[in-house]
Amino acid sequence: PGKKVLIVYAHQEPKSFNGSLLKIAVEELTKQGCIVTVSDLYAMQFEPRATRNDIVGHLHNSEVFNYSVETWEAYKTGALSKDLVEEQKKVQEADLLIFQFPLFWFNMPAILKGWMDRVLVQGFAYDLSKAYDGGLLQDKLSLFSFTTGGTQETYSNKGINGDIRYVLWPIQHGIMHFCGVKVLEPHICYAPEHASEEKRKEMLTAWTQRLKTLWKEEPIDCSPEWYFK
Repeated sequence: PGKKVLIVYAHQEPKSFNGSLLKIAVEELTKQGCIVTVSDLYAMQFEPRATRNDIVGHLHNSEVFNYSVETWEAYKTGALSKDLVEEQKKVQEADLLIFQFPLFWFNMPAILKGWMDRVLVQGFAYDLSKAYDGGLLQDKLSLFSFTTGGTQETYSNKGINGDIRYVLWPIQHGIMHFCGVKVLEPHICYAPEHASEEKRKEMLTAWTQRLKTLWKEEPIDCSPEWYFK
């Protein structure tokens, strides 16, 4: 009870299957006494592009623009744009980050990738001397909950798409673990668009059930072996 959860949601349609997964998470976690915040990126018209607009005021080096250097300097002096500061505050306060999205081209949608690019700046989420287990966002949990177009068989190591874990390596390991965030087992709903109504209901029920015992789960072993064994 009293845990804070941030759900970063990337889908255009509230009536979608992803929308249903979001609704369940908000209801179930609120019922548990959690304080749930949702960043609905499409509804917010979140800007995914990392540009000099992310820095308010003077640039550290106005001759040559280097985004990572400029945002790092701006973070230290409180000169990041308002939308970034708001998202960073939500991340800072959260015990758990849930990312809810449909898989696009073996990756997260551009709007969500843009959120990662812009919000998780150096100084806030990581420092080059403090990454992975030393990352700056330790003591937080994350969970990637997403839908696929392909079936589970196509995402097995013998399937045409290869093991789904390969897809998770850059997002779970390269972003979350890099920033020090512990990673829970992903929640994957395979091909809901092509499933029967009954199967879709089963998927939603499974998500509800998982959320009931979420806080008892142990994070995955964040090592290359988990992804490439």
